[in-house]
Amino acid sequence: MPQRPSFSPVISLLTVGSIWDGQLNAQLKDLGLTTRKYALLAHIAATPGISFSELARRSQITVQTAHTAVRALVGDDLAADATAHAGAASTLRVTDKGADALREADARLARMDRAFARASPALTSALEGLHEQPFGEDLERP
Repeated sequence: MPQRPSFSPVISLLTVGSIWDGQLNAQLKDLGLTTRKYALLAHIAATPGISFSELARRSQITVQTAHTAVRALVGDDLAADATAHAGAASTLRVTDKGADALREADARLARMDRAFARASPALTSALEGLHEQPFGEDLERP
């Protein structure tokens, strides 16, 4: 059995990501948002009328999960779906209440970003662009 490495950058990033995800969730809780709902609401705001399949693709979730999450956003009056009937193209949009929550969430995230950048400028710089292409071309897929 191969020896486990004493340090794994992948495990470290997952751990750090989990910690900051928890921090962001705590910052968003009183707005009725989670990190996932925040991301979905931001995608809807950026692309009014976005389809559920496109929303799911951008969020890296299933279409069924996107429908469930959007129902919760609609139930909280953060988003609206004017779809006339099942099978029709969606017309998702952010409500006024959702826009207010999104603005406040953006401000809170900006404060967290500044704190993170102050605490670790080198890591902040290293992370730029990593979300777009996390794998090098030489990484073999199983």
